[in-house]
Amino acid sequence: MKNTAVKLKQTTCPYCGVGCGIDVNMDSMTLTQVNGSSEHPANFGRLCVKGSSVLETNDVSGRLLQPMIGDSAASWDEAISHVASGFKQVIDEHGPQAVAFYVSGQLLTEDYYVANKLMKGYIGAANIDTNSRLCMSSAVAGYKRAFGSDTVPCNYEDLEDTDLLVLVGSNAAWTHPVLFQRMERAKKLNPNLQVVVVDPRKSATTELADIHLAIKPGTDVALFNGLLHYIANNQALDTDYISQFTEGFDACLASVEQASLEQTAAICDVDVDDLARYFALFVNSPSAITFYCMGVNQSSQGTDKCNAIINCHLATGKIGKVGSGPFSITGQPNAMGGREVGGLANMLAAHMDIQNPQHTDLVQRFWQSPTISTEMGAKAVDMFEKIQNGDIKAVWIMATNPAVSLPNGNSVADALKNCPLVVVSDCNENTDTSAWADVRLPATGWSEKNGTVTNSERRISRQRGLLPPSGQAKHDWQIICEVAKAMGFEQGFDYQHPYQIFDEHARLSAFENNGTRDFDISGLVGLSEAEYDKFRPIQWPVNAAYPQGRARMFDDGKFFTPSGKAQFISVTAQAPKQLTSAEYPLVCNSGRIRDQWHTMTRTGKAAKLTAHISEPFVAMHPDDANLYQLQENQIAKISSAFGDTLLKVKIDSGQRKGELFAPMHWTKQFASRSNINVLYAPAVDPISGQPELKHAAVKIEAYQADFYAISYSKHAVFADTEYWVKAPNSAGHQLSFAGTGEVTDWLDWCQQRANANGEWIRVENNSDNSFKVFCYSESGLEFVCYIQATPFTEDMTWLSEMYNLETFDRAEIKALVAGIPTPEVAKGRQICSCFQVGEKQIIEAIVDYGDDTVEKLGERLQCGTNCGSCKTDLSGLIKSHCPAAVA
Repeated sequence: MKNTAVKLKQTTCPYCGVGCGIDVNMDSMTLTQVNGSSEHPANFGRLCVKGSSVLETNDVSGRLLQPMIGDSAASWDEAISHVASGFKQVIDEHGPQAVAFYVSGQLLTEDYYVANKLMKGYIGAANIDTNSRLCMSSAVAGYKRAFGSDTVPCNYEDLEDTDLLVLVGSNAAWTHPVLFQRMERAKKLNPNLQVVVVDPRKSATTELADIHLAIKPGTDVALFNGLLHYIANNQALDTDYISQFTEGFDACLASVEQASLEQTAAICDVDVDDLARYFALFVNSPSAITFYCMGVNQSSQGTDKCNAIINCHLATGKIGKVGSGPFSITGQPNAMGGREVGGLANMLAAHMDIQNPQHTDLVQRFWQSPTISTEMGAKAVDMFEKIQNGDIKAVWIMATNPAVSLPNGNSVADALKNCPLVVVSDCNENTDTSAWADVRLPATGWSEKNGTVTNSERRISRQRGLLPPSGQAKHDWQIICEVAKAMGFEQGFDYQHPYQIFDEHARLSAFENNGTRDFDISGLVGLSEAEYDKFRPIQWPVNAAYPQGRARMFDDGKFFTPSGKAQFISVTAQAPKQLTSAEYPLVCNSGRIRDQWHTMTRTGKAAKLTAHISEPFVAMHPDDANLYQLQENQIAKISSAFGDTLLKVKIDSGQRKGELFAPMHWTKQFASRSNINVLYAPAVDPISGQPELKHAAVKIEAYQADFYAISYSKHAVFADTEYWVKAPNSAGHQLSFAGTGEVTDWLDWCQQRANANGEWIRVENNSDNSFKVFCYSESGLEFVCYIQATPFTEDMTWLSEMYNLETFDRAEIKALVAGIPTPEVAKGRQICSCFQVGEKQIIEAIVDYGDDTVEKLGERLQCGTNCGSCKTDLSGLIKSHCPAAVA
C-alpha cells in the first residue's frame, strides 16, 4: 500500500524582508496547509495574511509554462540559442556596455550570484542592477559611508529590548506586520517603552505611537540634524565613544550649529512641544532604535537622510548595544542576499567594491574569469534611460516588473518598446513588462525555487523546493548558466545543484578576507547537499570567530573603514527635486496597502487578499476635498508633468493638507489607468541612485463620469470604459467601472460582456437614473451589476456574498431588486482577511455586545487572532464606536 502520510516541510515566505519561516504540510505532491514556523527566529510562529494565504496564490493559473519567442512557443534549445546569440551579436557589434541585466529581490541568492558573475566577470560590464535599487540602496550607501561596509548592525530582538522605538517613514503595521506584532507585544510587556512615529500621514502604525510627528515630506535631514544639535546642547554626547570609535565629529557638529529646536520645528512643520518631547526621549533613553524604511530611502536625498540618522546614534553611543542602533528594514525577501553577491551595478560580490583595484583583482582571480568590470554600471533609472536613448540594445529582465515599478513609467514602457532585444524571465505569463518582451523564459516560482535568502537582520534561511517545476519552467540559475555556456563561457557555470553555487559564494566571502570585510560566511564552506538541505537559519558573519553567527554588529567598536573608526557625515537639508507649483500644487506620496504585494502578480490572484481594499485610491484631507469639489468614491484624475492616472477618492483626516497618498500596486493587468509611478520624475539620489518615489508634484481634478458601476460574476467580465478595476472575490470576479457617454440598453451591454447563462432581469429606477442587471440560474446567481449616475456611497460587498448562499429564492431576488442586503450577507467591508470578518459585524459586536477591546472582539469573531494585521483597524473601530473604552 502506498504511503500517503502527510509530511512537514520548512521553507521561507516569498514576501517582505522580515524573512518568516513557514511550515508546509504536504500530502503526496500537494501542499495542504501553511503555518508560521514556531522555531524560526524571525517570526516564532507568526505569519501575516499574505504569508498565510500563500497556497491560495500558488496554482498554475497565469503561469508562463513554456519558452516563447514573440508569440510562438519554442523549445528551450531554441530560446537559449536565441537569447545567447542575440546578446553575443550586440556585444560583438557594440561592446559589452550595450547589454544589461535588470534583476530582482525575488531571486534567490544563488540566482543572483551567477547573474552577477556572468555580467561582471565574463561579459565584462557592470550593467546589472536590481529592483532592490528602488527600496534599500540609500540605506546601503549610508551604511558604507559611515561604517565602511553595508552592515546592518541590529537584529529583531533589539526591537523588543529597546527603551525607545522610533519608526521613520515606515507603516510597519501594514508593510512588516510580523515585526509590528513583536513591537506591540514589547510595549505591552514594558509599559515604559516609548514609541515615536515620524511620518507625514497618520497610518495604522501611528496607533502604537506615544508621539506622532507628521513632518513635512522631505524634511528628514533637517529633523535629525536638529536632533544632533539638541544632543550636543543638552550634554548628551557620549564623548568617550566619539573619541575612541569615530572620526569627523567636529565638522559634523559645526554643520548643525544653526539647527535649533524652533528652527527644526518650523522647517519640519511640526509642533515644537512634540518635537521637544521626542528629542528629550532620545537623549534620556538608555537605548534607542531608529527603524526606517521607504519613507527615508526613496528620496533624492535618501543617503543623507540615512547618515543623519546614523550621526545621532554615533553621537550618543547608541549603536552596537542591546536595543540600540540605526536599523534599515528591507522591502523584499532577498534584497539582502542580492547585496551579498554584488547584485547592484556599483558593487562586486561578497561586499567588495567594483572601483577598488584590489577587490576586482581578487574577484577575477577567484572566478578565473576572462575579464572583470572595473567601473560601476548603469543603475536602474539610468539603465532604462540608456535603453531609451539606444546605448543599451539588449536587456534581460528577471522576476520583476519595471514597466510598473520605476518612476516615469510611460518613458520606461517606451524604452522597452523600442529596445532591439528584450528578454524576460518570469513565472508569470502576462505582466506590464512582458508585454514588450521579444523572448519570455518560464522561471520557477515559490514552492519550486530552491536556494537561500537573507532577511533584514542578516539571517540566511533556506527557501526549499517543495514541488517540481511547473510545465517547462527552469530555475533562474539554470537559465542563466545555460545562456552563459551558449555564449561561449563553458567554464565557470557548470553547476548541477544550488548547494554548489552557495559553496562558491561562501568560499569567495572568505577568500583573502582575514577580517577585512564584514561579509564572511567561511564557516559555511563545504556544506554537502544533505547539509545544505538541512540548513538552519543563521546570521552572518559565520566564521571561526562567530561559528554560530553574530547577532549584533559593532559591539566591539570596530568598523570596516580604513581607520577602523565610524565616520560622522555632514549633511545639509535639501528640497525634493519635483517641487510643487501653481500648475501642480499638491504633493503625492506613495506606499503599500496591507494585503497586497508589489505589482500584485501573486497576491492579486487571491480573493481573500483583494477584499480588504479592492480598488486603487487617492487619500486626501477633507479640506482639500472641499477645495477641489471632490467627494468620497468619486473618480479623480491626478496629473503631473510626466503622466496621469485615475483613482477613487478616499477622504482621510490623517492626511496633511496639500498632500495626497496613493498605493503603488495596480498595473494594467488589474486596472485601466492606476499605475501611480507614471506621476514621478526620474529624479534619483546622486549617491545611491535610488529614485524619489515619495514626492511627486501633481494636480487633482474630478473625472466627470456619466455612470458608475460595479459587477460581480461567476465568470470573467470585461469593460471597455476609460476607468475599470478588476479583482477576484468570493463570487468569482469583481469589476468596478465608470465612463462617459450614454448607454441606451444596459441589459444588452452586460450580456455582451458577461459570460453568463440563465434568466436575465433588468430593473430601472427613473427617479435617479439607476439600473440593476442580474442573471440567475438553477445553480444560483450568475451575474449582477449595479449602475448609477453618482459614486457608490454604501458598501456593496454584500453582492458578492449572495453567491455563497446555499439557496437562492424570491427573497434574494427581492433584495437584489431593492438593493437592500439580507442579514445573512450584510457583513460590511472586510476588515479581517484571515477569517473574512466584516466591518458591520465588528461594529455590532462593539455597540450591541460591549466588546470594547481587540481581545474581546477576537474571542467573539476571531478577528485579529491569526496574523494580527487587522488589529489597528479593530482599535480604530473601537475608538469610533466606543469612545469610553479609550477615554
